[in-house]
Amino acid sequence: MQPAADATVFIVDDDAGVRDALAWLLRSRRLLSSAFASAEDFESALDEGFRPAQPCCLLLDVRMPGTSGLALFDRLAERKLVQAMPVIFLTGHADVPTAVDMVKRGAFDFCEKPFSDNALVDRVEEALRRSAEVLAVERQQHALRHRLEELTERERDVMRLVAKGLPNKLIADQLAISVRTVEVHRSRVFDKMEVKSAVELANLLRDL
Repeated sequence: MQPAADATVFIVDDDAGVRDALAWLLRSRRLLSSAFASAEDFESALDEGFRPAQPCCLLLDVRMPGTSGLALFDRLAERKLVQAMPVIFLTGHADVPTAVDMVKRGAFDFCEKPFSDNALVDRVEEALRRSAEVLAVERQQHALRHRLEELTERERDVMRLVAKGLPNKLIADQLAISVRTVEVHRSRVFDKMEVKSAVELANLLRDL
């Protein structure tokens, strides 16, 4: 599966030659890119509270003047961005152990310089697919939270007990309401949450 047409590869490297070569390589595979000369430039380009809306990934040089790639990765991880924006480190031989450690801490991968063009772009495309999957899950969870917000307080009470598998009679007893009222609320909960059974509702809430 090809990455989405609006997917973007961010490049952060202090070497202009490397930035240009990577941009050209990505264009040759019909991938959009946006390059930055330093970690500081990239951070300043991210609005406060930035969250990717489209699939993206980051090609990040390990060693740069000023803020290093490692420090930038830590900051992005603190902002919980490295799942939706997977990071691929570009590293020299001496940095390989450090890059491996970063992968253990959540980086997507690392490519040792000089890297294989095809191998690098293959990993970029895989990172973009990962980003798309993460963003799809986030959108689903956002939609689910929105549906939850539409429930009344009483509907939430009924929903919790339905999700636990309680029959209408026991729910009515616990909430001190009639069985008929439970049935009405149950039906409304199923409609608003877009489910057809208590099991489906329980699974939906567990996923959230």
